Amino acid sequence: MRADHQGYESAEEEAVALNPVFTRPGEATGFPRFTLPAGESLPETAYQVVHDEAMLDGNARLNLATFVGTWMDDHASRLFLEAADKNMVDKDEYPQTAAIETRCWRMLAKLWHAPEPARSIGTSTIGSSEACMLAGLALKRRWQHSRRAAGKPTDRPNLVLSSAVQVCWEKFCNYWEVEPRFVPISLEHKTLDGSALDQYVDENTIGVVAIMGVTYTGMYEPVQEIAAALDAIHAKTGLDIPIHVDGASGAMIAPFLQPELPWDFRVERVASINTSGHKYGLVYPGLGWIVWRSQKELPEDLIFRVSYLGGDMPTLALNFSRPGAQVLLQYYQFLRLGFEGFRTVQGGSRDVARYLAAAITALGPFDLWTDGSDIPVVAWQLREGHTANWTLYDLSDRLRMRGWLVPAYPMPEALSAITVQRIVVRNGLSRDLAAGLVETLKTEVAFLDGLTGPMPGEKRVAFHH
Repeated sequence: MRADHQGYESAEEEAVALNPVFTRPGEATGFPRFTLPAGESLPETAYQVVHDEAMLDGNARLNLATFVGTWMDDHASRLFLEAADKNMVDKDEYPQTAAIETRCWRMLAKLWHAPEPARSIGTSTIGSSEACMLAGLALKRRWQHSRRAAGKPTDRPNLVLSSAVQVCWEKFCNYWEVEPRFVPISLEHKTLDGSALDQYVDENTIGVVAIMGVTYTGMYEPVQEIAAALDAIHAKTGLDIPIHVDGASGAMIAPFLQPELPWDFRVERVASINTSGHKYGLVYPGLGWIVWRSQKELPEDLIFRVSYLGGDMPTLALNFSRPGAQVLLQYYQFLRLGFEGFRTVQGGSRDVARYLAAAITALGPFDLWTDGSDIPVVAWQLREGHTANWTLYDLSDRLRMRGWLVPAYPMPEALSAITVQRIVVRNGLSRDLAAGLVETLKTEVAFLDGLTGPMPGEKRVAFHH
């Protein structure tokens, strides 16, 4: 082991030292880091130690890497504290929270144009990752039932996805033994768009995933075009393959900013849709939602039934105990904003994204991938031939020194030679803050352009989904 690693490890093993402010009669002057302290401490001391350590984290409002919400109003924060002790799984003790959960996914079913929202089925989850797992399980189980009914084997399921898919889908395929078939993106096909789809699907394909807001760039995948390609495959081969729409971000943007775009249950091949309540649902983490077109899309043998207040509530989850507060926060946002309010908030984020896109283009060294026209995300690459002295990783480091977290990362396989940088505009990134970011970008680009040789040091890849 290298000496500097040994030194670091030794420092980590040391106690948390307390300065004299914390030195009170009867208290220790240090806390062990990795073992439970032998005795008690005053709550003020324990609070201050944790508070001070957390101060070393980045400022969440300036974290432009994450899609996860970092701001809610004071009423929401008060409601959050009031409901912090509610366990979502305990529907007997908290029947009203359970009823509110149902109201929320029914609202989403209607927002996403389910043919009969009252006959849809849905649930809250801990986030979009759990929602995607449930969607994949439903696709796999439906495929298995169909294969068994036809007397066919069920041992080789596969799922077709873009190579730019979020890592939760790779986890699903790994955990539930489904072969992932990645359709590579390219400069000609920047998203999964239905092209050459017939080369990837077969009788073992449980479904195709379409992304409403690719993590790398923010671009929508054209659900209607993917469905049209699958319709043609169905007509030619008889393979009837459903679509799951991973709308982690876009499912709470498109209904308000692109209402004419057919991506949801208006496309008949779409069996299920998920979204993150804690992304553009405008709720603190962690909350996700999934809705199936109708109850027939969710196999009955995946549903557990809980009786409460004389009624029957279907439940589906990978987690058991989990917070109920975020469900109430989602309901609060639905009541507080309504359709017009969501359109205003999401439109404000898009306006800021477009402002940033124009300002970044005007700086000169960059070519845009996206300008915020789909979800409010701006992604760009360094213009070829601009410089050999610095990269987007260097710019990311310079911005981090000024408090801004703006990640740089390679594109997926087949485009991995291209490095992009990305800004996610969320509610809370005001036009004024964005103007401050633009001034910082100008300053740091000027500094980097003034270099007479390459930046020293190893370049790091820092990418947050």
